Amino acid sequence: MPVVFRHQGYRGWFYEADLSEPPHVHVGKDGKEAKFWLNPIRLARAGHFRTNELREIESILERFQYNILEAWERERNKRDSR
Repeated sequence: MPVVFRHQGYRGWFYEADLSEPPHVHVGKDGKEAKFWLNPIRLARAGHFRTNELREIESILERFQYNILEAWERERNKRDSR
């Protein structure tokens, strides 16, 4: 479960078992966990976050989308090379 970003108290990660799905990231803070598709960025599961928090997360993801997608590809390639 590599953490791919930490920003404003949020952290984003991938689950290895999910790497066969389209690119997405799980985002957590204060015991809550949301799931966002990455290309294009859109909410998959809100995970008890409030609407304003989801907008903030989406803004963070837009800012770091390229880096997160690169990390997704690295993790998938590592898994596939085993």
